[in-house]
Formats: sequence, C-alpha cells, structure tokens
Amino acid sequence: MHLVANIDVDDLEKGIEFYERALGLRLERRLFDNTVAEMRGASGQIYLLEKPAGSRPCVDRPILRDYQRHWTPVHLDFVVGNIEAAAQRAQAAGATLEGNAQTEEWGRVAIMSDPFGHGFCLLEFSGVESDAAARRKKGQRKGRLARHVTARSR
Repeated sequence: MHLVANIDVDDLEKGIEFYERALGLRLERRLFDNTVAEMRGASGQIYLLEKPAGSRPCVDRPILRDYQRHWTPVHLDFVVGNIEAAAQRAQAAGATLEGNAQTEEWGRVAIMSDPFGHGFCLLEFSGVESDAAARRKKGQRKGRLARHVTARSR
C-alpha cells in the first residue's frame, strides 16, 4: 500500500508558496485543471487540493469546509534536523507556533498550524533513529513515534 497525504486549501497558489517556503517542498506538477498541486520533497507524496471555504467535503453530510484553526486527530509530522530553525522558517512562511517546542524522551516537538487551519508537528529526534530507519534495520512495523502519537492523542 502506498500512502499519500491530501491537504485542502482555499487558495492553491498560497498553499504552494507556503509549503515550499515553510517545509522546503517543491511543486512537482499541477493536475485536474490546476485545482491540485503535487508536492515533493517529503518521504511521501503530498497533494494540495483547492477547495473553496464553505464547500461540502461530502454530499451526504451537512458539514462545510472551514479554514479557521481546527483540531483533528489526523495530522502530519515532519522530521527535521533543527527544530528551532525549522519552526522559524515555517513561521516566516505564515505558520503559527502553538506554544514553545516541548522536549520528550525521544527528542523535541513543535506543534504548529498552517495558514489554512491545519495542525502539523515538527519533530527533532535526539540520539534515536527515525521510525523508518529503525524499521528498515530491524524489520519491524512499529516505531518510536508510537509514543508521540499516543501522547498527542490524549
């Protein structure tokens, strides 16, 4: 199975500019009459989907898209080498830092939100390998981020 991340934005150009400047992603290509941008530079594909505020995400539910800050149990984590520099870069591009970076047993985490209201985290591991590297070496499916995910969901 291949995992991709889709991020709804109300302004595709603003979304492209933010994710390029904040996280160093790059525009790979535009799709579907320029309503989708495929972004590269992470370990998986990220698609920005232009969807207007107030539009319905699914026809069978009475909910509407809202780009104010919102909480969702699903979010993206970006592993970085220097959390302070990465947080400053993201803030300069328009992200909001939601409190100071926190130190955990595995490293540091900065909880942030993008200009479209979506939360994301910056993670900096200290003295431990990333989940993917550890799994490749040991052939395991579960990794060290399970603690972060569990702690964050409480």
